[in-house]
Amino acid sequence: MNARAGGRDKEHGLAAALRRFPARSLQIRELSIRDESFRGMCEDFAAAENALAHASQLPIHVREELRAEFESLVESLAAEIEQALGPLKGLT
Repeated sequence: MNARAGGRDKEHGLAAALRRFPARSLQIRELSIRDESFRGMCEDFAAAENALAHASQLPIHVREELRAEFESLVESLAAEIEQALGPLKGLT
C-alpha cells in the first residue's frame, strides 16, 4: 500500500469514528493523534462499515451470513472504540 492510500485509510477511519460517536469528536481526534492502535481500530471500523454497506452485492448464497458477520464486527469494533475513549465526562 502506498502512503497516499494509508492516509485515506486514516481519514476514513477517523470519519467513521466521528460519525458513530459525534459527541466525542474532540476526544476521538486527540486520541487518534497520539495512539496508533486507536487509529488502526478506527480504520478497521471503517473497513467493516464499508463491507457491510456493500454486502447486498455479494452472491446470494453467502449474502445473509456475511451481512450478519459484518454487522457483528461493526458493533464489536464500535464497542472497542467506545472502551478506548473511556467514560463520557460530564455525565452525572
